[in-house]
Amino acid sequence: MRHGLFVPAFDGLADPRGLADLAVLAEESGWDGFFLWDHLRYSAPVRDILDPYLCLALMAARTSRLVLGPMVTPLVRRRPQVVARQAVTLDLIADGRLVMGFGISDDYPGGDLAAFGEVTDPVARGRQLDEGIEVFEGLVSGASVQHRGEFYTVDDVSFHPTPPDGRRIPIWTAGRWPNAAPIRRAARHDGMMVIQMTDPADVVELRAGLESAGANLSTFDIVLWGERNASMELVVDNDIGAWAQAGVTWFLTGPGPLHLTFDEVRRYIAGGPPRYASSPVVSK
Repeated sequence: MRHGLFVPAFDGLADPRGLADLAVLAEESGWDGFFLWDHLRYSAPVRDILDPYLCLALMAARTSRLVLGPMVTPLVRRRPQVVARQAVTLDLIADGRLVMGFGISDDYPGGDLAAFGEVTDPVARGRQLDEGIEVFEGLVSGASVQHRGEFYTVDDVSFHPTPPDGRRIPIWTAGRWPNAAPIRRAARHDGMMVIQMTDPADVVELRAGLESAGANLSTFDIVLWGERNASMELVVDNDIGAWAQAGVTWFLTGPGPLHLTFDEVRRYIAGGPPRYASSPVVSK
């Protein structure tokens, strides 16, 4: 099981150069990945928010091993053709270390959707996300894309350059456990970021659902967000090794999102990923 940082570029972390310094520290401290939230707005008291793609470019330029990516990008409020250009550019800077995280986004008072006239119906957002990912994947492949859909039109367009060495940029899609629709969506891609799962025993059911929906679990990433409460304690308080034994391939954690200070996050990262001694690790 690999360990990643999952951090919002909010307030005390709203410093692109500072985030790049933290990425260097994360690499030196044994972390495997560093993923940034993608928000335009957030609930109070958050005020300062940065764009994750620009920050990730600096982080990619300063590191050589960390897997990096936006986690997760609400593609429903971005143009997939623009994200395709950004993703390939970022993957070239990172020498093929990018993972793209996509989701339908939430909407709430002070959120990213209704305030800008975006689609708010969750079922429609699901259709828009699926269509947007289809457009994104076509464009980053370098193939000619002809698309007429409910939300997007592409008229015989091909994008170049493509990702380095002909690689596919992996796609993880997010979903709250135990909702079924996100499981079906994730099975069509490379991984699922699972939110609000607190019992390793539930991974068995998740794996069964993914496999029945067509996922190849030998190459599929199951990504768990080990959320933290206001006291900085893991909400997922089971033995972390049990998650590896159950089949989780990435465990993401980190401070925030409220009252973030740079020094606090730096200390957290310097401590390295969670340590555990029990339960055998499942490798892919």
